[in-house]
Amino acid sequence: MSKDCGNHGDDDLRRSCRRLLGLLLGLALIVAIIALIVYLVLRPTHPRFFLQDASLRQLDLANGSSNLLSTTLQVTVASRNPNDRVGVYYDRLDVYASYKYQQITVAASLPPVYQGHGDVDVWSPVLAGPNVPFAPYLADALQQDCQAGYLILQVKIDGRVRWKVGSWISGHYHLFVTCPAFLVTNGGNGAPGASGFKFQTTTSCRVEV
Repeated sequence: MSKDCGNHGDDDLRRSCRRLLGLLLGLALIVAIIALIVYLVLRPTHPRFFLQDASLRQLDLANGSSNLLSTTLQVTVASRNPNDRVGVYYDRLDVYASYKYQQITVAASLPPVYQGHGDVDVWSPVLAGPNVPFAPYLADALQQDCQAGYLILQVKIDGRVRWKVGSWISGHYHLFVTCPAFLVTNGGNGAPGASGFKFQTTTSCRVEV
């Protein structure tokens, strides 16, 4: 008889645990559905980035058995949050420059920032790449560009963002931004060099989230 009572107690405990587990799963599902509905209704628009300036301070190519490129570039990048009800947390932003898809500077880290509705943030990091190994075919292309009197660099931003709607904050999303920097000089000298290259105009950047 006492053995039967023990079995009944175990059955009741298991039923209670199943009910509690089902309740917790149901609540988690409801919260997930609400978060999804909020996201789909508001559907955050990607932040907009603009390259406002690019000042080339150094561009030296050491020819020889190994091509080494030394670059110093200060850029001014602006970001605007176009959303009316969605804020953006920039948790990590790394900025670097590239030439024809080869990275030519070390990535500079920007401080984390929260961007409210319609807010604009501006950064002006200095990007430097001393003695970066440079592919021979790119060295030839760089020589030709400088001789022609123009230079196209890419300013890239790699980071992580979160969306904020009311008190709800999303998980992390990968952010990748590409900004073309078009620089020209009045007369080429046939060799790379920072002298004479001027940034032309503010450009809109491609943003991927």
